[in-house]
Amino acid sequence: MSVTAPAGFVAAGIHAGVKQAGTPDLSLVATADGVPVPAAGVFTSNLMTAAPVTVSRSHLQASGGRAAAVILNSGNANAATGEPGCRDAELMCDLTAAELGCDRHHVLVCSTGLIGIPLPIDRIAAAIPALVAARDVRGAADAAEAIRTTDTHRKETVVRGEGFVVGAMAKGAAMLAPNMATMLAVLTTDAAAEPAVLKQILAEAVAGSFNLLDVDGCQSTNDTVLLLASGRAGPVESGALAAAVAEACRDLAGQMAGDAEGATKVVHLTVTGAHSDEDALRGARQIARSQLTKCSWYGADPYWGRVASDLGSAGIAFDPRLLSITYGEVTVCHGGVAVEHDRDALGEHMAGRHLYITADLGLGAGRASLLTNDLTHAYVDENMGTS
Repeated sequence: MSVTAPAGFVAAGIHAGVKQAGTPDLSLVATADGVPVPAAGVFTSNLMTAAPVTVSRSHLQASGGRAAAVILNSGNANAATGEPGCRDAELMCDLTAAELGCDRHHVLVCSTGLIGIPLPIDRIAAAIPALVAARDVRGAADAAEAIRTTDTHRKETVVRGEGFVVGAMAKGAAMLAPNMATMLAVLTTDAAAEPAVLKQILAEAVAGSFNLLDVDGCQSTNDTVLLLASGRAGPVESGALAAAVAEACRDLAGQMAGDAEGATKVVHLTVTGAHSDEDALRGARQIARSQLTKCSWYGADPYWGRVASDLGSAGIAFDPRLLSITYGEVTVCHGGVAVEHDRDALGEHMAGRHLYITADLGLGAGRASLLTNDLTHAYVDENMGTS
């Protein structure tokens, strides 16, 4: 049930005609009674900001952090569309609000798809009454299906706390880089919490999940993560709610890494022994964005020299004489040079779906981890054009 697992929420997903293939492309998550509840959002830091991001930010500010619904479309990002794009995003909110009987500022909007193409607003506008009418507690899967672009499957999760529930859905398969990814995510909870608390909880959860996902170093124009709290379960301990939201975000981020365009391997990168956590994260990002290194993972080649080279060029404190690199449980480099190791165990690890790579810089207590993937022919095929 994902976003409708927490009490007080309904959802729907239908085909509106944005996607020519006839697949679902218009989605709704709303409170069951259309009444606004505390809400919070985290958005892309890309200055090429899409219209729906601008509109959702302004609506959260105008409402004091309250929302009754989120309407989302796939197949068109409504980005780089100028003032007409902003008007279209506002109209999506206006029409949804009219159907739900709430204020326009209590509706948030998200879009995902191709950039620079005018939104087919007439088709969306005509479909909104049917979308709202279709909302149901059983509509979570349809809502998650309707936000897919190049995703190969829905991304949903449910985390059950003590006396409350967090549900979530997301999309994301490419341009996955901090801050956040080419992603949309809507989280719901039946816990009671004020907007300011939700905002802090969500920001921390995003920092520990979506912001640690780096597939291709490209940041989207539309990244949005939203959290709505119905309060049906009553007040809960803020730490427990924060832990559940963080768990839901980590689960979704892991699903995105596993479904990245063309990926055959999910790579869990950890850099330890850095002078600082910031150095460790910078080193990990240098590895994750190295096309040479990512190609070696695709070929199941434990070419640790590329990892070492990436760290040495990351602009962080580095001494090759102290470097160690481990694939799974197998250490292949110690003191900056190759060491004897179990080649069969290493080959078995490299052939797996999940690779665990740890680089110890030997300089301090700094540590960072992130998720990435391999680079394959399929990634190139997927991204050669827009058609």
